[in-house]
Amino acid sequence: MSNILDQSEVDALLAAVDEGEVDISVGREARVGAVTRYDFKRPERVSKEQMRALENLHEVFARNMGAQLSTYLRTVVDVHLASIDQLTYSEFIMSLSNPTCFNLLSAKPLEGEMILEISPSIIFPILDRLLGGGKGGETTILDRALTEIEQNIALKIIGHALEQLRTIWTRVEKIDFRLEESESNPQLRQIVPPNEVVVVISFEVVMGEATGTMNLCIPFTVIEPLMPRFAIQNIYNFARRKPEERDSRAITDGLVDCQVQAIAYLSESRLTMLQLRNLRIGDVLRTDKDAQGPLLLTLEGKPKFFGRPTTLRDKKAFEILSAADYHAHV
Repeated sequence: MSNILDQSEVDALLAAVDEGEVDISVGREARVGAVTRYDFKRPERVSKEQMRALENLHEVFARNMGAQLSTYLRTVVDVHLASIDQLTYSEFIMSLSNPTCFNLLSAKPLEGEMILEISPSIIFPILDRLLGGGKGGETTILDRALTEIEQNIALKIIGHALEQLRTIWTRVEKIDFRLEESESNPQLRQIVPPNEVVVVISFEVVMGEATGTMNLCIPFTVIEPLMPRFAIQNIYNFARRKPEERDSRAITDGLVDCQVQAIAYLSESRLTMLQLRNLRIGDVLRTDKDAQGPLLLTLEGKPKFFGRPTTLRDKKAFEILSAADYHAHV
């Protein structure tokens, strides 16, 4: 039977439609129901599951980065993931200030480049502190590009970020993040076409009174080979992975130079204000503590060890005998 209608069949069909014998609304509704809205200006090429996996992965990066910056800058630095979005490359570039700290990264073995941008509102306070300021009043945010000296100092901060990126991305693939180039005007660099989809991961960085953002821009074409690994079953694996030996070693290395206050208490006693006023040089205070008993050593005000005073190489020392029960002294 032929699928092509002759002229007489076409005329008969049109006449049946005009007389209402054929209902064409069912076909029209079916076709309309099958249509899916699609915005060609903002295509979503990364699924929600994959975005959630990327979010979990970089939440770990934010925590590690905050801890490493706190150690490096000798002050409390809080880094947390603020948002993760799919944008076009042109939308991302237009959202950045000019000038800014704009860095192009390679990510071998992946093809293409990524971007790590640090806003002036936080990079200048960090540089100010590294140069000896920023410990009292507010830091002035300068509307200019970094000088050559400031850029060289900023490379230390970028190096810490790249180190943390290499660490967390080993959960997906061993990627060697490297700084290729730094720029102050983001509009001078175009790593992908303006309408190309990019994943922008934004972090908020807080150091004292200073607050700023750090953005990691990942073009979809760069991570497309790895996207099948960002599946629903991997979301919890990123967050629940057991710490590796190198993670513990990195934390230990970061704490090596930290200083804590250690105080050994000979004894405690109570005096009235009258007794305190009448104290003179040579007076002896009687306590209930045994002269031969162990002394309590506190670290940052918390009871930690029992021990006794001694000498080591003609210097005063404290020999630890046993651990102290913290709850017994609270």
